[in-house]
Amino acid sequence: MTERRLLLWIRVCLVVLMLGLVVSGVTAFPLRAELAIASDLLRGSAIEAALPDAVAWVDRVAAALADAEVRYPFLAYGTDWLAFAHLVIAVVFIGPLVEPVRNIWVIQFGVIACAGTVPLALIAGSIRGIPLGWQLIDMSFGIVGVVPVLIAWRLTRRLERLRQGASPATPAIS
Repeated sequence: MTERRLLLWIRVCLVVLMLGLVVSGVTAFPLRAELAIASDLLRGSAIEAALPDAVAWVDRVAAALADAEVRYPFLAYGTDWLAFAHLVIAVVFIGPLVEPVRNIWVIQFGVIACAGTVPLALIAGSIRGIPLGWQLIDMSFGIVGVVPVLIAWRLTRRLERLRQGASPATPAIS
C-alpha cells in the first residue's frame, strides 16, 4: 500500500472515531429532553412489549432527570462536563489526523481509553445499580470505538515502516 493510501485510511478511521466522540458529546447536553422523548416513543410501542424492563429503565431515568432538573439543576453540570470532555478528546485526534506517525501516542491513548470503558461500566455500573443490559450498551461504545482506532494504529505502524524503508537516514518516531 502506498503512503498516500495509508494516510487516507488512517484519516478515515480517525474521522470516524472523532465523529463518534462529537456526536456522543453533543447529545450529552440535552440529555433530559432526549430521554423524555425516548420514553414517550417507547411507551406503547412494540419494543415495550418485547423489552419491558428496558423501557421501564428508560422511563425511570427520564423521570429522575426531570426531577433532578427541577430540584437539583446543578447536577446537569456533570453531564455538561462529560459532553465537553468528549469534544476535547475529539480535538486531541487532530494531531494524528495531520501526522499519525509523530502522534501515534494519541492513537495508543485512544485504544487504552476504549478498553477502559469495559471495567468502568462493570464496576461503576454495578456500584450505581445500572442494569447489566445498560452496562453492556455502555461497553459497546468502547468495543465499537476501538475498531477504527486499532486499524489506525496498525496502519500507522505500517506507514512508519514504509517511511523508514524509503528514507533509512530518517530516525523512527514513535
